[in-house]
Amino acid sequence: MRTAIIGGGIAGLAAAFELEKARAAGARVGYTLFEARERLGGCLASEIVGGAVLERGPDSFLSEKPAAAELCRELGLGEELIASNDSARKTWIVVKNRLVALPDGLMFLVPTKLIPTALTRLFSWKTKMRMGLELMLPPRPSGLPDESVAALVERHFGVETVERLADPLLSGIFGGDATQLSARTVLPRLVEMESEYGSLTRGMLAAHRKMRRAAGKKRTMAGGGNSRAAARGVFSTLRGGMQQLIDALTARLDPTRVRCSTPVMGIEKVEGGWKVRAGGTTEFYDAVIMASPAWVAGELLGQVDAALGEELGAIPYTSSITVNLIYDEARLGQLPDGFGFLVPAVEGRAMLACTFAHRKFLGKTPARKAVLRAFLGGMRNEALAEKTDTMLVETVRRELREILGVQAEPEFTQVSRWRRAMAQYAVGHQERMERVAARVEELPGLYLAGNAYDGIGIPDCIRLGRKAAKELAALCS
Repeated sequence: MRTAIIGGGIAGLAAAFELEKARAAGARVGYTLFEARERLGGCLASEIVGGAVLERGPDSFLSEKPAAAELCRELGLGEELIASNDSARKTWIVVKNRLVALPDGLMFLVPTKLIPTALTRLFSWKTKMRMGLELMLPPRPSGLPDESVAALVERHFGVETVERLADPLLSGIFGGDATQLSARTVLPRLVEMESEYGSLTRGMLAAHRKMRRAAGKKRTMAGGGNSRAAARGVFSTLRGGMQQLIDALTARLDPTRVRCSTPVMGIEKVEGGWKVRAGGTTEFYDAVIMASPAWVAGELLGQVDAALGEELGAIPYTSSITVNLIYDEARLGQLPDGFGFLVPAVEGRAMLACTFAHRKFLGKTPARKAVLRAFLGGMRNEALAEKTDTMLVETVRRELREILGVQAEPEFTQVSRWRRAMAQYAVGHQERMERVAARVEELPGLYLAGNAYDGIGIPDCIRLGRKAAKELAALCS
């Protein structure tokens, strides 16, 4: 079973690793991994500067999704996993050039504690009253058409909650726009709660009670109330940077099967398999794992199935820019508590967010140094990717000065651009995925993996890449 893996990001590498495991176990399966860039890993890239670990792309992954941590342990990186410093976790929202803390009891977008919500300066009294009345909302019929996250949140808590909470939170995660993102795909639990409870606040409180009861049962089964599970951060990363994961995966692959700087120029469905044209030659493969961005997959697969190519090409993408700045902590001055801040679009700034990286993960930054990571770009600011590094650094420094009062000169700056890298789950995404699945089913030997389909995070990409490879390997066992 000869397999072409198109795309050497984390999804493609995970698929190749799984096929290597299958080969070692005796499965008659081979692969060739094609990557257009000079390096593997896609957006996962780290650099160590003066002892500080700088992440050019994603700095971590959600701990509650197991696929990434499981892969790290399989690769012998278990001891390198570190959890986010959640005892110091606090997030601020920029409101008219002032930092306002997210109120206690806020479960993602849903307020669950009366006093903190009433006292916060994040919302006006009109919005706070609306949040109180939200408890009275009746259940909403299920099966209604998909809608945007903004429409869902506004219906429950008002437009100010969209502007000051939903939009900056989702912009920080997706680099997208709450008025465009699909509520059914991005916030499926809230959609389900609305159908069952009506009020999202009542639904979230009920879910919290269930979690507490389940946790209590686990403690009892583990030997009583004195037995506690080890604390786990919301986020996890690798001590030496996410590049460690890429390097460990690459080391497990047969280098003769990996072709960097080799973009695939065309694919063709033929009897019994696929023809893949790359590097000036055309080769036959029994199967293809398409692990490239959906817009690349759409261009290639459009030559095979025009409808499929159109569906994949229609998945929106945004660009992202990361600016890392290293400071002498003594010269930087006192930063506010917590991990950093988010910037609502209504503030009219270039920055989407800023993370105090030296606080988020302890041990990745030398003593007396601070690393600030600013994020720019997104759906509303695509043009920023065309600015020079100098202009982007100047923009970030100006906004840090205006928001935090930072006057110090950074010791080092680093700008990373990721063009058309972040898939956007627009309204109707699930229906699109159903149509895509139906077309793929008509093309035996084709598998899709990546951040455009069923989860944008690192664990989701790993899960989909390994799942495709396992299904292929099962055919050869």
